[in-house]
Amino acid sequence: MNTSNTGTLLKLSEIDETVANPQDDIRDRDVKDRNGEDLGKVKDLLVDQSEKRVRFLEVASGGFLGIGQDTSLIPVDAITAITDEEVRIDQTRDHVAGAPAYDPALVRERDDYVGYLDYYGYGPWWGAGYRYPGYPYYP
Repeated sequence: MNTSNTGTLLKLSEIDETVANPQDDIRDRDVKDRNGEDLGKVKDLLVDQSEKRVRFLEVASGGFLGIGQDTSLIPVDAITAITDEEVRIDQTRDHVAGAPAYDPALVRERDDYVGYLDYYGYGPWWGAGYRYPGYPYYP
């Protein structure tokens, strides 16, 4: 892997790419924590431009008609299950609520994501020994 070019993340909705199989597009699905509590909905997917892989879920919660929504970043590594209606993660609602603040205008480059990965307990995708999660066969 060429790490010098790896890591610029862009929202899937902002690039000229699509999900090969529309059934695999998890945007707008509910996100639930490991206890089944609601966290919000998948608003967008952050894609590594050079490797064409999803690295984070952008999850929106709260608000009304998009106003006053909180947005969280959750590493794709946290996903434990995906159904037609929801995405399950291995974190608790309280843990996600305490995650570092996310400002999409400021967070774009690979090193900007280290704090999120550390917070959730995952190593960087550009590090030695990293294995991309085996969608759709999450543990």
